[in-house]
Amino acid sequence: MDEHTGRTQDRATASKGLQGVREAAQRDKGLRFTTLLHHVNEKLLLDSFYVLKRQAAPGVDRVTWSEYEEGVQGRLADLHDRIHRGAYRALPSRRVYIPKPDGRQRPLGIAALEDKIVQQAVVEVLNQIYEVDFAGFSYGFRPGRSAHDALDALSAGIVMKKVNWIVDADIKGFFDNIGHEKLMELMELRIADRRILRLIRKWLTAGVSEDGQWSETKVGTPQGAVISPLLANIYLHYVLDRWVVEWRREFAKGDVIIVRYADDFVLGFQQREEAERFLEQLRERMAEYGLELHAEKTRLIEFGRYAADNRTRDGAGKPETFNFLGFTHIRGTIHKSASSR
Repeated sequence: MDEHTGRTQDRATASKGLQGVREAAQRDKGLRFTTLLHHVNEKLLLDSFYVLKRQAAPGVDRVTWSEYEEGVQGRLADLHDRIHRGAYRALPSRRVYIPKPDGRQRPLGIAALEDKIVQQAVVEVLNQIYEVDFAGFSYGFRPGRSAHDALDALSAGIVMKKVNWIVDADIKGFFDNIGHEKLMELMELRIADRRILRLIRKWLTAGVSEDGQWSETKVGTPQGAVISPLLANIYLHYVLDRWVVEWRREFAKGDVIIVRYADDFVLGFQQREEAERFLEQLRERMAEYGLELHAEKTRLIEFGRYAADNRTRDGAGKPETFNFLGFTHIRGTIHKSASSR
């Protein structure tokens, strides 16, 4: 991609605070930031520590939030020193399982406390850049945005645009299949600070500890890690969001809408032919980045203001429904699904 040859951050920008980073990112969408790690200072580490959940389960270090708070200033001074000397080492995530609504188990990776602190600080720095870049239809795990905002946007899009067909998409094992090298390549479109990139790679490759046994992680990012939602959004920003905008501009003749919340997304189309063409090309796009649409959960359905009349005319029965963020969408109405009650 030609963005790799984009402009790099100048010294004036590097001397400013986080607001300066955001302003520079806004001014120049091709800018690659060369000096970011210095923003991870002791104050930001302290703020990041107090953002963390105090009752969260400990990682492999077995250190709780309350224990770390004792002498926290000294602990963070030492952590800051290790980060900037390159001596900081990421610990493996402790794997636990939580039940899913369908009865299966969802794996979660619980990071060690210091890893959570550093990840939270890096998220704060990187958000200054990526919050400028991310699309307006992306809602998941972003400051000032919620699932209800995503639901409202989807409802408004279906009502206000000529939506007759819905692509209800599901990425199979998304967090477990994010390609490390592909992710790093995409991050380098904006991040040229090798120290920040090394931190990201350390977290990706730290591995997982389960029942005392360490295992390597060659792909994926642990669900439950502080940094994972941002990395997921960055990946899908390039793999999906920007591609959808380009596809809509180049191929669509009718209306097309999209709403994404993390790896859960829905698209609406005016024309069936365009929806079918998009879905076919979406499968190819996902495959290029090591991802796969779930065959049983990804559907194209007739849906919208005119769906009931059209299906009655064609003798096709009632319009189908789809679920998004725990709510069942029935024509123009939304109902909380049974699995989320």
